[in-house]
Amino acid sequence: MKQANVSIGTHGEQYGNWMSNPVFYMFGAGIALAAALTILSFFVFHLPVLGIVFGVILVALAAITCWFAWIRKQYSFTGGGMMAKVHQVLLSHLDFDGKGTLLEVGCGSGALTIRSLLTWPESRAVGIDYWGAVYNYSKALCEKNAASEGVGSRCTFQRGDANHLDFPDETFDAVVSNYVYHNITNAPDKHALLKESLRVLKKGGVFALQDDMKPRMYGDMKAFMQELRDAGFSDVRLVDTAEEIFGSKAKAKLVVLGNSKALVGRK
Repeated sequence: MKQANVSIGTHGEQYGNWMSNPVFYMFGAGIALAAALTILSFFVFHLPVLGIVFGVILVALAAITCWFAWIRKQYSFTGGGMMAKVHQVLLSHLDFDGKGTLLEVGCGSGALTIRSLLTWPESRAVGIDYWGAVYNYSKALCEKNAASEGVGSRCTFQRGDANHLDFPDETFDAVVSNYVYHNITNAPDKHALLKESLRVLKKGGVFALQDDMKPRMYGDMKAFMQELRDAGFSDVRLVDTAEEIFGSKAKAKLVVLGNSKALVGRK
């Protein structure tokens, strides 16, 4: 398909990584503390039992850090390429004709917005994000990446809140989102978040909203899809993308995205 020929991140762009640096700072501090307490327990306080306990904690923290480092490599655009594969699969389920304007809710570093523009050369796009402190993303970074990829004139990026999108009803021809909603801790009702993203979609517009849809977080998605159908939406499906993206459910779980699903359809 057309988007299979699309490559991004080949001109020195900075798209970051979903396994963010603060995670490693936190675990690095934990390892340093556990190591210090292990040494003190054995050689200063002469408490071998306590030293063993801290030693076990040290080994566990080191093992988790190695696992997270492996996940980070898998996600990387220049490593395992998994972030690029996720975007490619998500867009493959978006029945978009490439005419009009696409909205990405939670654009991060702009990677998915940019891939969308390269996939559909006649389209325009808007990317919104809160750009919190966990990831080193910003509006300026998105704009720099878009300009480097040659699509800067066809997109805009702005700060926004997925709970209350700053757009009128029926503004966009397509809406996408990727692994964003589970991070919005002040919005426990994920169905309400999905509805807000769909509010700004034009009648006849298409959507592909992907997340790690854990049942305890997302509730009864079958009932929600029926609610959308009753409201006039068509072709509403919940696509299990875990195996499609990662090759197997087991690997999806290893990279902490075992409940990867995409809600797709047409308004």
